[in-house]
Amino acid sequence: MIYHLTNETCSVAIKEHGAELSSFRHTANNLEYIWQADPAVWPRHAPVLFPIVGKLPNGEYQYQGKTYKLPQHGIARDLDFFLEEQTADSLTFVLISSEKTLTVYPFLFRLEIRYRLAANALEVTYTVQNTGEEKMLFSLGAHPAFNCPLLPGEAFTDYCLEFEKPETLNRYLLKDGLQNGQTEPVLQDQKILPLQYELFEKDAIVLKEVASEKITLKADKHAHGLEFAFKNYPYFGIWTKERGATFICLEPWHGIASHVGDSGDLAEKEGILNLPPNSSFSCSYTIRVF
Repeated sequence: MIYHLTNETCSVAIKEHGAELSSFRHTANNLEYIWQADPAVWPRHAPVLFPIVGKLPNGEYQYQGKTYKLPQHGIARDLDFFLEEQTADSLTFVLISSEKTLTVYPFLFRLEIRYRLAANALEVTYTVQNTGEEKMLFSLGAHPAFNCPLLPGEAFTDYCLEFEKPETLNRYLLKDGLQNGQTEPVLQDQKILPLQYELFEKDAIVLKEVASEKITLKADKHAHGLEFAFKNYPYFGIWTKERGATFICLEPWHGIASHVGDSGDLAEKEGILNLPPNSSFSCSYTIRVF
């Protein structure tokens, strides 16, 4: 089932499956900002990444002497949430641990995703609650894909990403989805990253400790674009699937792919969060379209 939020400025749609944002339109011109999940290219819009971000060695991890299998980015994106609350400007979806999740992830949890639409901005808030009696190990991230280009007759390379602050950043390179220990420079005291498909020939651009709290997707030819605001995320990914793909993903993460040669012990995984019993963790991001 698909649920909608609408105001005088914008409309959004969220799927019950994965609690996934599937549309964000500006009503004045009916411009769609969210990638429409062409199955021939990449069949997702904006998946939630939980309880891991990225890949595990051989798709496996160990916890308390047992081995478990998890696919890249975890399982929440492929499960049905239920709508817990609907108001005039918000939708709140919930996923609760079950016998099915416990076979691949041995923790009791409650994952809440709240969407709130105000004028031309959509705030997305994640809250993870540990409902078990032992510490909970997890990662959490967002993976929204935005149409790029936004208008007909344009090219991907007509666009750029503008960081809020001048950045000096290296990308952490991947081999078969795992960190390989190598880095390459991306920005050197710069704010502008021109979009080129060559940037993604080595997979996603994986960044650590980004100083900016906002990144803007824009073009020089017109005023259409979006501002992506995030705060207190230790990792950030930028990705498109292949040359010719017409989307760009902006991905704030609490967690990251494992390293080549990692032990597989979940407690030792880089970026893993440790949540005590009866505690919760929240984070959010905001998309503002213009």
